[in-house]
Amino acid sequence: MPRVPALHVRDPAGLPGRLKAARQEAGLNQAELAFPGCSAAYISRIESGDRVPSLQVLRELARRLGVSEAYLTGEVGTSDVATKLVDAEIALRLGQIGDAEALYREVVEVGGNGTARAEALEGLGCAVLQLGRTREAIELLEQALGDSSPPDRPRLAESLGRAYATIGELAPAIALFRECTERFAHGRDVLQYIRFAALLSYALTDAGEFSEAERVVGEALDGGRTIADPYARARLYWSQSRLLLEQGRSALAEPYAQKTLETLRVTGDTYALGHAQQVLAEICLDLGRVEDAARALEEADAIISSAGTPIEIAHLRIDQARLEAARGDGEEAARLALGAVEDLDDALPLDRGRAYLLVSEILAEAGDSERALDLGRQAVEVLEQGGPSRYLIEAYRHAAELLRARGDVDEALDLLERAVGAQERARRSLG
Repeated sequence: MPRVPALHVRDPAGLPGRLKAARQEAGLNQAELAFPGCSAAYISRIESGDRVPSLQVLRELARRLGVSEAYLTGEVGTSDVATKLVDAEIALRLGQIGDAEALYREVVEVGGNGTARAEALEGLGCAVLQLGRTREAIELLEQALGDSSPPDRPRLAESLGRAYATIGELAPAIALFRECTERFAHGRDVLQYIRFAALLSYALTDAGEFSEAERVVGEALDGGRTIADPYARARLYWSQSRLLLEQGRSALAEPYAQKTLETLRVTGDTYALGHAQQVLAEICLDLGRVEDAARALEEADAIISSAGTPIEIAHLRIDQARLEAARGDGEEAARLALGAVEDLDDALPLDRGRAYLLVSEILAEAGDSERALDLGRQAVEVLEQGGPSRYLIEAYRHAAELLRARGDVDEALDLLERAVGAQERARRSLG
C-alpha cells in the first residue's frame, strides 16, 4: 500500500540537479512539467544552470513535483528548523524512514503553529504511514491538512486517503479522492486527474461499488488515451486489472496486469513492479496456474519483504499461503495465513476475512471441520464489515457447506440467502 517513492539520485548538485532528479522521480518530461509562464525550454535552461527561476515559478515547480521549495534549492539558511525539514525530506525520499520520523518530530515540537509545523506534520504522517502505524498517520495528516483544500496538497491528500482505505474507512477515502478527481478533471491537470481517478476506483472497488468504479476507470481511460507518461498509463491499467480481479473476472484481468508490468518496467520502479507481480500472482492462482503464480510471487517477495510496510507484507503472506495450499502443503499454508492475520488488525476487513477464509478452507481439507467452521464464521463476520465482494460470497457458501455437512440446515440456508443478497448488490454471478 502506501509508500512515498525514494529519489534515485542521492545527492543532486544544487537546484539544476535537484529539479531534474525530482522531475524524473515524478515520471514527468519537461513539457509535462511546464505551465503558463514556465515553458519546457525554460525548464531545460534551469536544469542546465543557465537560468534561475523566480520565487513564484520555484513554488509552482515544487507544488507540481510534490516536494518542498527548500529541497529544490538546498537553501537551508540559518534556521535549524529549515535545516531539519530539508534533511527530513531527503531522508524520507531516500527511504530512510526512521531518520525522517525523528527529524520531523523535532520540527513538530519546536515549529509553533506556522507553515513549518504543517509541513513537518505532513512529512511525519507519510513516514509513520510507511512504518505501518496507520491510525497515528491519519491523526497527523488530518492535523497537517487543517482547513486547507485537499486538491491544493495532492501528496497529503493521497497519503490521507490511502490511510483511510487501509483501515477500511472507505467513505472518507472516496470523498477525498472524488474531490481531487473533480478538481483536476477536464484537462486542468491530466496527470493529477489520472492519479486520483485511479485511487478513487480502488476505493470504490473495495466498497463494492463496481458500477461506479467502472465509470471512473472508463472516463480515465478515455481521458488518458494519448498520454505518454508511463506511471499514468500504469495506474490506468492497474485500475482496470484490479477491478476485474475483484469482480471475479480473472481471465479478463490478466491482460491489464501484463500491460501494467510492461509499462512499469520502463520506469525501473522496482517497488511498484513488486506489487504488480503480486497482483499477477493472484490472477494466476485464480486461474489454477500454480507455477506461474510461484514465479510472480518469488519476484514480489524479493522486493516487498525488504521494503514493504507490515500490512503490505501480510498481504503478501496471504497470497503465499494460497500458493502453498494450491501445492498441497496445508500445514505451511495455515502457518502463513495465521501469521498474516496477526498483522492485519488495522487492515481492511476484506484482507482479514480473506485470511480467515483461507485457513478455514485448509482446515476443512485436513478434516478438522470444527475449527474450520469457527474460522469460516469469523470470515463471514469480518467480511460483512466491508462492502459485498466475491470473498464474502465465497465465505457464505463455504460456511454454509460446513454447516450442511454437520446437519445445521437452517443456518446453512440462511447463509446461502445472504450470499444471494450479496451477489445482487455486487451485480455479479456466483459461478
